[in-house]
Amino acid sequence: MRRILYFLATNAAIMVVVSVVMMFLPAEWRNQNTSFLVMALVFGFGGSIVSLLMSKSMAKRSAGVELITEPRNDTEQWLLSTVARQAEQAGIGMPEVGIFYTDQVNAFATGANKNNALVAVSSGLLKSMTREEAEAVMGHEIAHVANGDMITLTLIQGVVNTFVIILARALALAIDRDGRGFGYMIGYFGGQMVFGFLASIIVAAFSRQREFRADQGGAQFSSKQNMISALERLKQGQAGQLPDQLAAFGINSSVKNLFSTHPPLDVRIEALKNS
Repeated sequence: MRRILYFLATNAAIMVVVSVVMMFLPAEWRNQNTSFLVMALVFGFGGSIVSLLMSKSMAKRSAGVELITEPRNDTEQWLLSTVARQAEQAGIGMPEVGIFYTDQVNAFATGANKNNALVAVSSGLLKSMTREEAEAVMGHEIAHVANGDMITLTLIQGVVNTFVIILARALALAIDRDGRGFGYMIGYFGGQMVFGFLASIIVAAFSRQREFRADQGGAQFSSKQNMISALERLKQGQAGQLPDQLAAFGINSSVKNLFSTHPPLDVRIEALKNS
């Protein structure tokens, strides 16, 4: 989940800056359909592409990832060897491998392309899972990289960014046809918030579907039973307080289902059992 959250957070920050810049463009530019469409495409895809290029460095800083360059113990050596073997099986370049120190059971992979990725695992996961289960989790993350999920996410985010900009502008012009007054500004920023909120549902739905493919990758690079066992282990850890990145979704199940980037663990386990 972290790779998606870092990407979306960066993209959202960029789009806020883009929105402010576009508000100060001459009204004549904003009101010309062709010019505005070109700007919407450039800014929409530009924001998602910059987010992709920043994803690895952003993840390192935000999660406090400590890269493993020279293994200091048997666990770190095992991590490097496991990721190297799985990367070779997947036909991708060797990713950077790191550990981030938290009691949360988590792992993520990110990067601008298949041969320049980062795979990171939490210290909590290494403590709570067996090596067989952790191997399956690493396979899951390697599958995300091999499947090009971050690239695909970038394209989808670029499309929805573009539509958000266009629809926000349409709402603003419906309020103020001249595109010069305070009404236009309110309509544009209000439209950005509303349509951006709805767009996040589309991105989350895409992410949920890609998780099933990554689970299949985890089973391929380890074993189906190891992947199922790892998901069962995650399920055991769900009791009690939700992790920080999920706290906002804990109010009710409908909101969680709409905006969660991962399907329910029971559904993922059942899908693996039936595959």
